[in-house]
Amino acid sequence: MDPSDVNFFAEKCLVTIIPNFSHDTMYLICGDVGPFVPSMPVSVPLWMAINLRQHHKCHLVPPNWMNVTILEEKRHEEMESKLFVEMPCERYMEVTHLMLNDAADDVPNADEIRTLVKDISDLRAAKLRSSVDAFIKSDEIHAKVDNLTVMEMNSIRALLTQSLDQLNKMRKGRSAVI
Repeated sequence: MDPSDVNFFAEKCLVTIIPNFSHDTMYLICGDVGPFVPSMPVSVPLWMAINLRQHHKCHLVPPNWMNVTILEEKRHEEMESKLFVEMPCERYMEVTHLMLNDAADDVPNADEIRTLVKDISDLRAAKLRSSVDAFIKSDEIHAKVDNLTVMEMNSIRALLTQSLDQLNKMRKGRSAVI
């Protein structure tokens, strides 16, 4: 699975929009959405929200966690903790990226939010690299990974599986010699 696949799955997350058009309930494979009444908030999948926004049919309402105060708290928690902190949304990176690319005007403090999410992502990536390094050096056969997001797991999957395969081959070679 590559990052575009992870983004695809993130587009199924529900977000709130404020439509500026009227339409009855839409019956989609992923579930029913609507009815759409001007100025009345409604939850829709992110892919639909972005499409409607691109056609100037709505405004996106940022999720509650997409504000500077909450993200600064999460960044501080992540810096202070040796373990991974639970994120406010399992797909926070993808949702932020998609919303800010297509609807930055609808998100207050969009630049600060983009920077905070990047900071959190960088902190977690560094923590993930050091955790993987410690795991490989420890000769353990399993690890507990709490609070990782799908994107983070996806980013290390190929490296980790290849590294563990190589270690396993080396261990088998070493035991055959002895």
